[in-house]
Amino acid sequence: MSEFYDALEIRETGQRERDLIRALPAALARAIDSAPAVAAQLQGFDPGAVTSREALSTLPVIRKHELLAAQQHARTTLPASAGPAQRIFGGYSSIGWGQALRVFASPGPIYEPESARTDYWRFARALYAAGFRAGDLAHNCFSYHFTPAGSMMETAAHAVGCTVFPGGVGQTEQQVQVMRELAPGGYMGTPSFLKIILEKADEMQVRLPSLRCAMVSGEAFPPSLRDWLSARGVQAYQAYGSADLGMIAYESAAREGLILSEDILLEIVRPGTSEVVPDGEVGEVVVTTFNPDYPLIRFGTGDLSAIMPGASPCGRTNLRIRGWLGRADQTTKVRGMFVHPGQIAEVARRFPEVVRARLVVSGTTGSDLMTLKIETQSPDAALQQRLQESVRDVTKLRAEVEFIAPGTLPNDGKVIEDVRTYQ
Repeated sequence: MSEFYDALEIRETGQRERDLIRALPAALARAIDSAPAVAAQLQGFDPGAVTSREALSTLPVIRKHELLAAQQHARTTLPASAGPAQRIFGGYSSIGWGQALRVFASPGPIYEPESARTDYWRFARALYAAGFRAGDLAHNCFSYHFTPAGSMMETAAHAVGCTVFPGGVGQTEQQVQVMRELAPGGYMGTPSFLKIILEKADEMQVRLPSLRCAMVSGEAFPPSLRDWLSARGVQAYQAYGSADLGMIAYESAAREGLILSEDILLEIVRPGTSEVVPDGEVGEVVVTTFNPDYPLIRFGTGDLSAIMPGASPCGRTNLRIRGWLGRADQTTKVRGMFVHPGQIAEVARRFPEVVRARLVVSGTTGSDLMTLKIETQSPDAALQQRLQESVRDVTKLRAEVEFIAPGTLPNDGKVIEDVRTYQ
């Protein structure tokens, strides 16, 4: 059995680059023809002339907040007759209802389509690198509602040839019971939830010897947790992606950085600009996809990373990045979900009693805590309860509310402050 998902992973590096650049002009032309917002983004540019990375770097970057704004504008100004590709997806999608099997809502909300294309989110090679094989049972503990994480992993597992148990999130004792009875070979979900499940199994005095591999994502995966899982016989590997782009990069047995997906062009740019930085320098991850259904061109993720030198010792020859190194903006991932500054502003806007608000994200690996600090002259229990409900409504996450005196918060422009520590 091959240790590689396909021959694309071991292409000569120059050949891969030539293949991607050769396919780029046609992909850009197709995107311009099928997605009006991309046509507007690339207005004045000749797709046939984009035949190098240097030419690609001259195209404007579209960032997540701009995608959100475009979708919100389209939803509030266009009639239903405009069609979902234009009205719901802001003109960035080439497909609408019927062609899209599912539509997901990420915080913002930003809506993303999923088509019938096999392994639409392109995570299959990440699962294969993590040890998943045809005939395995994969226990999927990513969420199946609102965001696409559950579907990302399920469709990838199907492409590999796995059967999937849709475990979703929560119900820890039931997760242990199912794992004991079905004996899955692999787990897919956040690393912290896998730790919780295994600790619950210990508490229940249940052994789970079948579990040998895991694909984890959605939060930090420090070496201490990786080693904790390994000591229990579970080799866990991480993958990095987004609801907009699908998989961006994944970890292999070499555990030296994250290897890029075979069908994207990734650049590292200086945050807030379109300028590509030298290899090795930390900057914002910008990705161009070849997805004809949702063709995002030079999409700025807001994530920080850097290109690593050389090729992976595992034999895969694609470029590697150092992994997630933080955010280029204040958007923060909490319990696998992005929280945007605009969401905190929306919560504050609903309450005239609020002078200023700041969300402080604290805790350690696997125990994220959100505290909404509120400057107000009229604190009371009823306001606190309403604020907590509003945070849950807007972000889909729970937060504590702490009242502080007006003028207490620093005048530094921060809406979200991440003070978490990783061990």
